Formats: sequence, structure tokens, C-alpha cells
Amino acid sequence: MNADPAVTQHVQPLPSWRRAVLKVGSSLLAADGGGLSPRFALGLAQFVSAAQAAGREVVIVSSGAVAAGRAILPKAEEAGAAMAARQALAALGQAQLIGLWQRFFERPVAQVLLTHDDLRNRRRYLNARATLNELLSLGALPVVNENDTVSVDELKLGDNDNLAAIVSALIDADVLFIATDIDGLFDANPRTNPQARLVPEVAELTAEVFAMAGGSGSDVGTGGMRTKLEAAAKAGAAGIDTVLFNGRRADVVRGLAQDHLQGTRIRAARSRIAARKYWLRHAPVEPGAILVDAGAAGALADKGASLLPGGVVAAEGDFRRGDMVEVLLRDADGERRIARGISQYSAVDVRRIARRHSREIEAVLGYNYGGNVIHRDDLVLL
Repeated sequence: MNADPAVTQHVQPLPSWRRAVLKVGSSLLAADGGGLSPRFALGLAQFVSAAQAAGREVVIVSSGAVAAGRAILPKAEEAGAAMAARQALAALGQAQLIGLWQRFFERPVAQVLLTHDDLRNRRRYLNARATLNELLSLGALPVVNENDTVSVDELKLGDNDNLAAIVSALIDADVLFIATDIDGLFDANPRTNPQARLVPEVAELTAEVFAMAGGSGSDVGTGGMRTKLEAAAKAGAAGIDTVLFNGRRADVVRGLAQDHLQGTRIRAARSRIAARKYWLRHAPVEPGAILVDAGAAGALADKGASLLPGGVVAAEGDFRRGDMVEVLLRDADGERRIARGISQYSAVDVRRIARRHSREIEAVLGYNYGGNVIHRDDLVLL
């Protein structure tokens, strides 16, 4: 597709990033006659490969399963209720969708199916995060989609836009890339208004900015520009910038590999670290606490370390894995609050592994959620 001179002049640097989520919508993957097409996916895959070669990490959130399933059984939607039929099409199309992405990469592509329930529940949230982080550390490419075959609330307007924002926060991404079929956010609908102008940067998502967003522009996707702004708001609350760009324009996609953006950058309200620490500091805590010794307290305060079981003295209360709990220093002067964070283990498990080395956890418990009681990314000093 030829470059639009009105858009080409709006070239700006991308925000600095090491880890990102790339959301790809159905309109970029669906073939005209049904099924999936590699036409635009190839360029996006080349961008991902270039990023990986530069030592960066990418998670793809990809729509397209329903479109793929519709090509396999085009009459399926006539057989039952709308939701059940679309869930069946998603089940049929998932393998096709993963196969499309795998053909572009030598490294393994891993399918990760999530529902919003997985991300609302703290324990399942931690499990999902641990899985994605482990896949990235192994050099795999996670491709995330909603588990549409079992979730009755999914496949509604803009779900994968919002899922991409949630996944961005889940993996502590630096930026959320949203590939769409228009050049970014415009001050009016560019499909109907030839005077519409691209908005290259949004400093704050105000009511006026949302008013610029129109409805869905594609009959194969479920999300319009408004859902992309909603996703940007979610990502921004976690301190993550969002980038909107035209995934159909080869020159735009190639520019991303050189850290050049032709599109819209939506800035986060605060830095990613500040947003994370703010949430950790103000999220409600569960009754109970983890008590540590002076050595552990010093490591947390002076070295920014994670809390290891060897520095744990005891656990109070009956909190569960994934709960926010306070960390207390117990010494000759008594007990005082020094930190709070998300416990990787329940109170029962913390009592069992207290004073143990991290390598002993599995032998003691019979399972292992990692060597930290509280990871440093999930902990804030008070």
C-alpha cells in the first residue's frame, strides 16, 4: 500500500522499550474469501523478528480464530445460537491461527489462551504471568488469544484490544503496539471526512479525545477505535505507552524496526515503575503478615532484593497465594512494618519453608512457584 504523504510527515521516535505486546486485529489477518491471509502478517512478523534479533521481547495478542474457523466450516454459524456458533468457530480456527504465525518464525510459537477470569483472580494471574515470563526466557514467542470456546462473556466489542492492555500490565511491558487498518487516531472519521487529520500524539485521554473515536470499520473484527482508546487507558494506568499504527502499510511497519513511528502515540499518565509502585502501595492487604529477620530487611532496603524463604521468620494469618500482605521486621525492638507485596505462597506454605533455602522448596512442599516468597517486582518498601 502506498504511503500517505499527510501521514508520512508525522514521523516520531518510538518510546524506549525492551519488552512489548503487539496486538493484531482480524482485519489484518482475514482473507477476502474467508480464512487467514499472510499478506499483512508477514510484515508484522518481520518486525517481531527484528526486535528479537535486537534482544527485545515481544508477546503477540492475535485475533483471527473466528475468521479462520469460518473458512473451515462456513455453514457453522447457521447451526446454532450466535454465541455458541462463534465459540465453535473459534475452536476450529485456533490451530489455523497458531499455524499462520508459526510459519514466519524459526523459534517455537506457544499458544496461550486466557479469559478475563484468569486475570481477575490473583492466583491465576500469577500463574499466567509466570508462564508468559518462562516462555520468553526460553526464547519462545507467546501468541495470546482469549479462550473463546469456554467463556460466555467473550467475543464482545474490543475484547482483544482490552486483553492486550491487560497482558501488557501482566508482563510489565514497556509499550503496547496496536496494529490496525487505519493510520492512527484522527480528529474525525477519515473514512467519511477527507479533511480528517491524524493526531500524532495524545498526552492525556480526555473526553474530547474519546469523542474523536468512531465505530468499528471492519466486518471481520469486533473492535473499533474507541476500544483501542479504552485499551490505551488501561495500559496507561499501568504506566505503559500505547502506539497505534497501520499494519497494512509496509513502510510504516518497516519503520517500527528502526524505532520510527508513523501513527499515534498515547502517553501514559505516569512511568511504568511509578504506576506499579503506586498500585502496590495502595492496594488493600489481606489480614496477616510475613515476618522477616534483620538480614532480609536489609537486603530488601539496601539491595532491592526479593524476599527469600531463608530470611522469613514466620507467617501470621491465613492469606493465600497471590494475596497482598505486609512484611514485618521482627527484632529486639519488636515488630514494625517495612514493606508490602504479593506473596507467591500461602501462609501455610510460608510457615513450612521459613528459614529454608530456595532450592529446598520443592522438596518441602512437593511443588515450587519459584524461589522467592515475594518477588522484588511485586514488593514496595514502606
